Amino acid sequence: MTIFENIKQEIMTDPKNESYTRAGIAPLFKASKDARIAIVGQAPGRKAEETRLFWNDPSGDRLRDWMGISREEFYKTNRIAQLPMDFYYPGKAKTGDVPPRKGFAEKWHPRLLKEMPNIETIVLTGNYAQKYYLGKECEKNLTETLRNFQKYLPKYLPLVHPSPLNLGWLKRNPWFEKDVLPILRKIVADCLG
Repeated sequence: MTIFENIKQEIMTDPKNESYTRAGIAPLFKASKDARIAIVGQAPGRKAEETRLFWNDPSGDRLRDWMGISREEFYKTNRIAQLPMDFYYPGKAKTGDVPPRKGFAEKWHPRLLKEMPNIETIVLTGNYAQKYYLGKECEKNLTETLRNFQKYLPKYLPLVHPSPLNLGWLKRNPWFEKDVLPILRKIVADCLG
């Protein structure tokens, strides 16, 4: 059994995840010693949990487009790790999904990242990931954090969440596609090349 399988078993036996484990739901993440990029998102959505495939929704389609890679490359490569802020679907809220549980990433991300020494860039999709990883280094809001993305490179690259709920933000901030996405594509190409 690999270190990642051992950690997965620990996650499943953690009392905080008992209801998911009893329901036959395994934690949804991907980690590999070969990983050079880690994508930190919010938490798996309902469809991702049902299909056991992270980013398996319109948000994932947009993210792969932003990264400049195919669906097949995205899922087959061991060079891209997937570490959502919570490895389980948290449920539906009035708009979007319930936030990831507090304390989950704090407990499991450091252990997983320690076993992935070749990670060059952690891609932070959305506010939850940015607040956790950047902390006080975040700007006054998500837009300003993204506008100042270069100050976090090469360790971190903050992105707006690729959710369809953010189409309005993308239209109001055309600089994101012009300035940030070419950097993301270059990071991905370099790590996969």
